[in-house]
Formats: sequence, C-alpha cells, structure tokens
Amino acid sequence: MTSYRLKNVLLVAAATLSALFGLATAAQASTLDDILEVSAAKTDAARQSQAKVDRLADETRNLLDDYKTVMKQIDGLRVYNARLQRQIDSQIKRIAEIDESIDQVTIIQRQMTPLVIRMIDGLDQFVEMDVPFNIDERRERIEFLRTNVDRSDLTVAEKFRQVLEAYNIELQYGRGFETYKDTIDTGSGPRDVDFLRIGRIALVYQTTDGAEAGVWNNETRSWDPLPAGDYSAAIRKGVRIAKKQATIDLLNMPIAAPEAQ
Repeated sequence: MTSYRLKNVLLVAAATLSALFGLATAAQASTLDDILEVSAAKTDAARQSQAKVDRLADETRNLLDDYKTVMKQIDGLRVYNARLQRQIDSQIKRIAEIDESIDQVTIIQRQMTPLVIRMIDGLDQFVEMDVPFNIDERRERIEFLRTNVDRSDLTVAEKFRQVLEAYNIELQYGRGFETYKDTIDTGSGPRDVDFLRIGRIALVYQTTDGAEAGVWNNETRSWDPLPAGDYSAAIRKGVRIAKKQATIDLLNMPIAAPEAQ
C-alpha cells in the first residue's frame, strides 16, 4: 500500500515537472520571438536612420558647395563694389570740380563780353590805321562782329570765336600776296586800276592802261604817284604772279624804309 502511494506521488511529480518544462519552453519561445521582432525593428530603424543620415549628408554637402559658390560670388562682388566705389568717388570729385568750373565760367562770361567789345574796338582802330586794302570787306566784318555782340542767340564763346577768327584773317593778310580790281580817284578823276598787295609792306596800283601808277603812303595816309617807267613792268609782273599766271620772281617795288627808333 505504501509502495502504491509512492508511485502515485512520483507520477504526479513527473506530470508536474513535465508541465512546468512545457511552460518554460513555451515561455522561452515567446521571449525569443519578441527578441527577434525587437531586433528586426531596431535594424529597420537603423536602416531608416542611416538613410536619413545619408540624405542629410548629401544635403549638407550640396549646401556646402552652394555656400562656397556664394562666397566666391561675394568675393567677386566685393572687388567689383570696391572698384565702383573708387569710380563713384572719382566722379563725385569731378562733379565738384565741374561745379566749381561752372561758377568760374559764370564769372568769366561776365568779363568776356567787355573783352570782346574791347577787341572789336581795337581791331576797328587797327583797320582804319592800316594799309587800306580790301577796306570795305574788312569794315563789313567789323560791323558784323559789332552786331553779333548784342545777339542773344549767340553764346559768349561763339562771339569770342568770331572775333579771334577776324584777328586771324588780319594776321593772314600780312603774309598774303594778292591782286584785285577797284576804282580810285587818282586826282584826274575816277580810274579803274589793278591793285597789288604784298603783305603789309607795299600796296601799289596801276591803271588798266598802264599810264599811271601809285603807292600807298601810310604816314601821309595818301597815294604817292610812281614813275610809270620805273615800276610799271614790275607791277604788271606782280599782278600776273598773284594771278598765278607767272612764276615767282624778284620784283622791284617801292618799299618804305623802316622808321628810325
């Protein structure tokens, strides 16, 4: 009887141990699955994190490249802006100089008109005291200048230029060699004559028939008669030279001696 009870106890113990082992095995299997799921989840999360890191790295690299490009552009713009600033500073300085020049020009313009008038008066006096060649043309030029002084549509600079041009024409007369026809009163009535001008050192005439000749005396402001036989041939040759009908040659002309100092 005692042996039978012991056997039952052993069977119950064995059944209990088997149940406990099954429960332990089931629990162990459940834990392993959980571990594997957690590991897979971590691996997937790590993969996603790595992909995000790679994407951020690419974006960072692109941003760095953009930054370097922008910095190069900024450096170039700094150089360009510095040059522009120097140009602007130079232009500002030039503007200030121009403004100052404009102020000076205004003052000069106020002084120019009286100067132009004085120059015209001086030119008028010179023409009237000079050898009287082309006298009508020269007087008309001076009258033209006087008329222009009062014109409001001409600048002071243009008026001054015209006066300088008239002075230059008078200067060229001193180097000129010309002939022209005109009519003068030789004392025996009006006569048609050929004038021959050699700069300002001699102004002579000869009647068209060659009978009379004369030379201008600037001291007496009158015509002095010349011996026709002494100068007629020279005057005719000088007229032909001035008309470019003969080659240049020496001429025997009545030249006033220079005044003693």
